Amino acid sequence: MNKSKSVRFFVLYCIFAFALLSCKTAAPTSVVPNASLTETYWKLTELMGQPIPRPEQNIKETHIILKNGGRLQGFAGCNNIMGAYEVKNDFSISFTGMASTMMACPDMKTEDLLKKVLEQADNYSIKGDSLFLHKAKMAPLAKFEAVYLK
Repeated sequence: MNKSKSVRFFVLYCIFAFALLSCKTAAPTSVVPNASLTETYWKLTELMGQPIPRPEQNIKETHIILKNGGRLQGFAGCNNIMGAYEVKNDFSISFTGMASTMMACPDMKTEDLLKKVLEQADNYSIKGDSLFLHKAKMAPLAKFEAVYLK
């Protein structure tokens, strides 16, 4: 190949590579498939079999994050919540030392029930992007959906 053909080939190769790298990919979805128990933003979607309505605009959604090292942090609908958790074997979990900020809100039903569920839960399961908290072999006490934080 002569020098001018080599230069043209190189230029065409660079243009092709640039065009390929410039292509837009699909925007990331809000759901993380096969999520990990820890360091995942878990949005509450069901509590005691009842769907959780979307929060009003500019209000945070109810969620928990199980941090590495056994700490829980989250938002329960009115107050921030925090506490500890322990995974004892593959799917056994317990929550202890649960506390929250002390703001009073007009509707505390979801928040109070979530705190109660966390105290009762003794095992969990993850199916794809969903986390389920259970007591014994009962129906799920709570269902969470993993959310990708941008």
